[in-house]
Amino acid sequence: MTEGGPRRGSTRRGTVALWWIVLSAAAIAVVAPMPYLTDSLRHLAQDNGEIAANYAYRPLWAQVAFYLHVCFAGLALLVSPAQFVTRLRVRAPRVHRICGRIATGCIWIAGPAGLVMAPLNLAGPVGAVGFGTLAVLWTGFAVAAYRAIRRGDVASHRDWAIRAFAMTYAAVMLRLWLVVLDPLQVAIGLDADTAFQRSYLIVSFLCWVPNLLVAEGMLRRNRNRNRNRRQVSETGQPRPADRMNHVVR
Repeated sequence: MTEGGPRRGSTRRGTVALWWIVLSAAAIAVVAPMPYLTDSLRHLAQDNGEIAANYAYRPLWAQVAFYLHVCFAGLALLVSPAQFVTRLRVRAPRVHRICGRIATGCIWIAGPAGLVMAPLNLAGPVGAVGFGTLAVLWTGFAVAAYRAIRRGDVASHRDWAIRAFAMTYAAVMLRLWLVVLDPLQVAIGLDADTAFQRSYLIVSFLCWVPNLLVAEGMLRRNRNRNRNRRQVSETGQPRPADRMNHVVR
């Protein structure tokens, strides 16, 4: 079998992964903010909403930060996946730039708002460090991506944009991890409130650290692939370490 088979399989897996990211991001971007846009925090708190209860009686500045974070993080999550659709980037570069500006602007608002919220989170000091670090990295990556494209460094811009989206996607992973961790802890005998508190403690890091590790792994693989392509174009021979990947089976 030639290398075409594995390559088609890799492309298919990439397409499935992209659609999962797009659909899950869109679902969370729409569903997560909706209760806070259609009802008051105090009313939601009466319906046993832990997050709403945490902010319902906070000072006005904390509630403003909460709503800014919820709304603009949701919008960033909604438009960001479009940035990684190659066909859209090639055929409609203007749409790509518009989506990029919207996502970047939203992160510049939602990130600092998240940093303001971090000390108020339900997970205490551990959550403050976890969510605070996420907010700083998220904002910093978006700034780095913007600065890179402003100076015309497309490759660096793409790398920083991938890192920024890894942080944006934390909104999805936070909810997925809670769906997994809460029932597991209830199954071993914990009550629901304790299970949620412990899960929230863990997900303050778990929602973004694996994302960033995956992003860095992808970037490293892309750099190695590009380095090999350059060497092939210059010498006509792949690096010795890569020759095994080109063996016809």
